[in-house]
Amino acid sequence: MAHDVLDTMIGSSSQAADPAAAKIHFQTALQAVGDGQRDVAIDELRKAAQFDNDPKYQFRLAYELDLGGEESESLAIYEHLARQEQPHVNVLLNLAVMYEDRGDVAQAEKCLRQVLDTNPNNARARLFMKDVQASRDMYYDEEHARDMAKRNALMDTPVTDFELSVRARNCLKKMQIRTLGDLLKVTEAELLSYKNFGETSLIEIKSMLAQKGLRLGQGVEGQYNRVRSDIYDQLKAQAPESVLNKPISVLDLSVRARKALQLLNIQTLGDLAMRTEAELMGVKNFGATSLVEIREKMTNYNLTLRTLD
Repeated sequence: MAHDVLDTMIGSSSQAADPAAAKIHFQTALQAVGDGQRDVAIDELRKAAQFDNDPKYQFRLAYELDLGGEESESLAIYEHLARQEQPHVNVLLNLAVMYEDRGDVAQAEKCLRQVLDTNPNNARARLFMKDVQASRDMYYDEEHARDMAKRNALMDTPVTDFELSVRARNCLKKMQIRTLGDLLKVTEAELLSYKNFGETSLIEIKSMLAQKGLRLGQGVEGQYNRVRSDIYDQLKAQAPESVLNKPISVLDLSVRARKALQLLNIQTLGDLAMRTEAELMGVKNFGATSLVEIREKMTNYNLTLRTLD
């Protein structure tokens, strides 16, 4: 039915144009509306639109169709009118309402922006834009909540549910890594520093995570970045940025100490100053001698390892 009406409005009907007849049908429709006879009014408005393509008749037809529950037909007419070179403001506003009711927030906002681009002070459009944007934010919040629920369920999955070797399972158990979320908080260096945990188990776990689009250390990156941001100003009080950005090679460390820092992906003096003694001592084969060496070398640049409050 909607396409039939549109065909008539764009001139594909064989009905001859008759503006005078259209006006009569339009006046009859208004009278019917006043009498509460919406069905009669819609029928008369269809006839008016057949005799004359005046957007006024089409708009009123779409309006009455919407009130009468014929939303699809009404929407088709409003969309036809909105495609005209200079659509009437009320066409765009009513169309925005219909889109918003259908949950198509993006299209509703598009219509309202079209109004505000030409009439930025249109009170109705500005007020409705706030409602639409609030609906959009609510929709996004609901989507975000669903995504977070799915992610939390995934993070709570026991590592025993994944196909891992007995050695890898036992190592994770001894390290008290029980869930996927626990595993993502661990770095490669921390796994390799654990007794009896070798490259084979590491490759196995990394492969399993990669299949899920995940990686080791992913769960601590945000936390590390926040820590870096919070303490960077404190570090600049100890040494200028030019010093903090110096490569770790300037310390001229022993082979054992250098390898430990490589495992922790420490590349600059600033990176090193953000680490604690406990983090360094947790690396395999890193002992007190290497710790003392690093602490002494760092004093040459007025730096120390991070202490926990």
